[in-house]
Parts: sequence; structure tokens; C-alpha cells
Amino acid sequence: KMLWMLENVPKVKAAAEHGTLRFGTIDCFLLYRLTDGSVHATDVSNASRTLLMNINTVAWDGELCDILRVPMGALPRIVSSSEVYGHTRGMESLPDGIPISGIVGDQQAALFGQAGFEDGQAKCTYGTGSFLLMNTGKHAVPSNTGLLTTIAWKLGGEVTYALEGSSFIAGAAVQWLRDGLEFFHSAPQVEALAASVPDSGGVVMVPALVGLGAPHWRPDARGLICGISRGTTRAHIARAVLEGIAMQQYEIIKAMETDSGISLKQLRVDGGASANNLLMQMQADFLDRTIVRPKMIETTALGAAFLAGLAVGVWKDLDELRQTWRVDREFEPKITAEEREGYVQRWKDAVSRA
Repeated sequence: KMLWMLENVPKVKAAAEHGTLRFGTIDCFLLYRLTDGSVHATDVSNASRTLLMNINTVAWDGELCDILRVPMGALPRIVSSSEVYGHTRGMESLPDGIPISGIVGDQQAALFGQAGFEDGQAKCTYGTGSFLLMNTGKHAVPSNTGLLTTIAWKLGGEVTYALEGSSFIAGAAVQWLRDGLEFFHSAPQVEALAASVPDSGGVVMVPALVGLGAPHWRPDARGLICGISRGTTRAHIARAVLEGIAMQQYEIIKAMETDSGISLKQLRVDGGASANNLLMQMQADFLDRTIVRPKMIETTALGAAFLAGLAVGVWKDLDELRQTWRVDREFEPKITAEEREGYVQRWKDAVSRA
């Protein structure tokens, strides 16, 4: 996008030639505007997603900027995820002097909001898609399984890294049942419909409605429902959709464990679909791990608040944040190893066809 604007927007090209051009992601734009143009900065987690920052040196990479022909002088200063960057100034709707003290990417914020501060802790956010992050501590673990190595956050002078895997479709599959097939009127109704049958009756659904994300990365893949018989009902399909959402996370977690060498003890969950108890039980069953849902499931917003609050003394340290985080419910695995293996094999067979 930056290169396209440099080549196709005359004002942008002219600003680059005069040394007055400023590029940045949305967080950078908001900070710039909130401070009346006095601060041009972005945090490490957002900078790590531009393809222009070296995640090991935590600085803009001259070679990458040269390859992509982006002037380094136009890029923002890279800062930590929790510090006072500046204060509001010149805003009609806000008084001057409010400290702006937290910047972080959305999924990194959710991991922080889940108090996932230790190596090996992981969270999954179930939204339209689903997003899994595992804290890998001070080590940028390279992935050989199709995951993303990213910066989670920077506190003080210490950088924390993570592995990330994303599924394109999670809650959107339930929305498709509601809007496309008109199985029910409200998305939460999927739980009761799916729970009205003891199993999916052999039906498997691969929710690749817009392709498959990690660890497959097949944008050409398409959704698949297989195993249908004359006995198949809407309830069986609804249950198969929930199973398909959970199996996507199973694959990503297994890839994370392979890359990191860490055996996950529990998975913390958040986002709208985490309120679905049946889906969370399926997730525990397929992973053979404890699923932990907090009382606050909007943990992306909570994590951003945690980081901002740390910088201005609302909370004094990570230990106090751990005490703030509260468990709503835990889901323990209930199925046998043989049953689990059956689910996995049926899923792998269906994915190979998608």
C-alpha cells in the first residue's frame, strides 16, 4: 500500500521528496491525531506486521525498506506497548492533557488480557474467524508448520514473542447457518440445536467458506459437508459446524506444540463464540486439554486497558493483573482417546477433499 501510494498519488510522492511524508498503521494515525500531530510512533506489535521491521532487532530493517522501496524516514518511531507516548491536545471532544499510554495489536492484546504472561500460555479468540496465540517468551520461535512468528508486546526493555495461527472462519460459519440456510434466527440458538442430537451422525463440515488458514494456507479451498445420509437433520449439520470450528483449533495447537516443543496444559478462550458451552466442551475433548473461559470474554479490550493502566499506575505489575483476571468456567475432556482419534481421522479425510 505504501509503495502503491508513492507511485500513484502525486501528493504522497511530493511529500516523500520534501521529507514531510509520514506513514503509519491505524494506531499510529490515532496517536498522531490525538496529540495534534506532535507524536509519530507505533508499538512493536503493530510494527512487526508491516513487513518492514526486523523482529529480532526490533527496528526498521533497511534491507526490507529498500526491497519494498519505502523511505525509512517516513516511518514512525517504534515504542513499547506500555508507556506514556504523549497527551491529548487540540481535540474538540476531549480535554487536553489525557495521557495516551497503551498501544498493541488486537490479538496480542487478547493474550495480554488473558494474563498469558508466561512461556507456553495460549489463548484462542473465537470471533468471525479464530485466532490462536502462544507466548514463547524471549525467543522468536521460527515455525516449520505454517504458523506466524510475531512480537506479542514489549514492556520496559523486554520483548515477548509469540506463535500465531488463524482460521478464516469460526463464528462466520454459524452466521452462514443463520443467514444462508436459515436454520435459526439468532446465532446463540445453534448451541441448543446442535445439542439436540448426541453426535453429528457421521456428518463432517470443513468451514473453509473463504479458504483454509493456518496451518494449511489454502485460499482456494472451499467449504465441505460430507457424510450426509437420509437420516441427516439440521441438528446434525449444526453440530458438525461446531465440530469443524473446534477441529481447526486442534490443528493449530498441534502445530504450535511441534514448533515450540511445549506441551500445552490449558487453553484460555475468549470472544463471542466462547460463550457457547457445547463448542467449548468439544474443544476440550478434541484437544485433550482443559479449556478455561474467563468472566471477561472481551479480552482484547481488557488487554489494551491493562497495558495502558500499567504505564500510569492503575496496576503496579503483572502479579496484580493476574489477580484481576477471573475464571468463569473450566471445561475438562470427557471423550476417550479412541473417540478422539476417530474425530481426527474423519476431519483429516474431509480436509483432504476440501
